[in-house]
Amino acid sequence: MQPKTEQDKAKIAAGRKAIEHYLKDGMQIGLGSGTTSHWFVRALGEKVRDGFKIAGVPTSNATRAVALEVGVPLLDLNDVTELEVTIDGPDEVDSRGRMIKGGGACLLWEKMVARASKRMVCIADDTKLVKTLGKFPLPIEVIRFGWKNTAYQLQKLFREFGYADVPIKIRGGEANPIQTDSAHYILDCSLQEIGDPDRLAPRFNEIPGVVEHGLFVGIANEIVFGHPNGSADVVVV
Repeated sequence: MQPKTEQDKAKIAAGRKAIEHYLKDGMQIGLGSGTTSHWFVRALGEKVRDGFKIAGVPTSNATRAVALEVGVPLLDLNDVTELEVTIDGPDEVDSRGRMIKGGGACLLWEKMVARASKRMVCIADDTKLVKTLGKFPLPIEVIRFGWKNTAYQLQKLFREFGYADVPIKIRGGEANPIQTDSAHYILDCSLQEIGDPDRLAPRFNEIPGVVEHGLFVGIANEIVFGHPNGSADVVVV
């Protein structure tokens, strides 16, 4: 599979840099989801074919399929106490390493695997860096039972933080909502700007219907930004 765009080239550069900078023979790691992570997994498959020993816990069924395709050995999270590192990409990331994730509907597994790791490294093309999170709609994973009431509870929380009438859409539409790998729904919340993600993030857990949210704060240790010319920068946060 070859890159088709300049952005693809930047994603590949970030993934290759992460392999070079963080991975050692014999590691057990987390394999992120999304397009950037899939380029990383494909690059990792090339290393495995050359004899590199690695095993990964996939954060989605889609990543599992890519890893199997390119020959990366897989582990089950139930069989691992702690991973060395998780390599995963964001939908948005700020200079402090705070991210919005879940554009691919994999945020629950992504956060579980990241939290099971000694460190989490964000890999991104340089267009994903933002000054303030929120332009990308914030995904909230919710159980299917009573999801409209959960959306109402989310609106109440947002009003408490100064947001009036936040557009909340069920991903895929009410007629055919998308289900996550854990058979939940995703509510996409268009906040535009999230002024205090550190204070907002833990509040979602007070709403019983919320399974997990797409604000990843205090999780990433470092960011690898890839560029279309093949270079990449490592940023400590």
